[in-house]
Amino acid sequence: MYKKLLFLFLLIGFSNSDSIWAKKNIKTENQAYQSGENLKYSIKYGFIKGGYISLTVKDTFWNGKKTHELELAAKTSGVVDVLFKVRDRYASYLDPITDQPLKSVRDIREGSYTYYNEVLYNYNSLHQDSITIQSQKSGDVKVPSNIQDIVSAFYFARRYKFNDSMKRGEILELTTYFSDEIFPLKIKYMGTETIKTNFGKMECYIFHPVTEVGRMFKTEDDMTIWITRDKNRIPIKLKTNLKVGAFTCELESYEGLLTTIGTK
Repeated sequence: MYKKLLFLFLLIGFSNSDSIWAKKNIKTENQAYQSGENLKYSIKYGFIKGGYISLTVKDTFWNGKKTHELELAAKTSGVVDVLFKVRDRYASYLDPITDQPLKSVRDIREGSYTYYNEVLYNYNSLHQDSITIQSQKSGDVKVPSNIQDIVSAFYFARRYKFNDSMKRGEILELTTYFSDEIFPLKIKYMGTETIKTNFGKMECYIFHPVTEVGRMFKTEDDMTIWITRDKNRIPIKLKTNLKVGAFTCELESYEGLLTTIGTK
């Protein structure tokens, strides 16, 4: 259950990046995030706090190249941690000029289950509209040249796609490489709403990720994510109605934002 919540949290980062990559000359100043940003979220089932998710950005070097290290870390707490300990880490080493991932890391520890994989992106292998990536688990794999990993996609969307040009009801799509396979994702933009948060009332964009109905969800609208309608464009709240009850994930603290929260 915790793993599904973590994955669903990331779905909101995905939007149609094809138009951006087709317009290779279009680059804008990054006004959405910066090195030093740290977002911390609490996960609750009813009134029970079950864990935390953090999203961080820092400058680093990989293979002699300056990069952004984008990291999503998740861990259980309290009673949940005793029953089923989770320590997950997803990392993306991003070229800040091209906004393309150079390396992805998936490090999973969930109960007795462990999984580790690294993926390298070889843009020198570009042929027509595809590149070759190297996965420690699967070897060489051909993928679309505009591929994103599960973490870089979130930051890509913050920088380029979450804005007032979205149309209500529009379904946004992105192709990612996740769990060692090409994974197409979809989200639906539902308009704006002002909600109460831990930091006062915030105007937000609303999204419904297009998720599997029947196994966990009654309808496609059983999950809602609110993204701040400001220059930061950060997820501030997530609510998921499952057959076993409702889960929420809310921003608890932040630091290092490029712009004061709420600034448009």
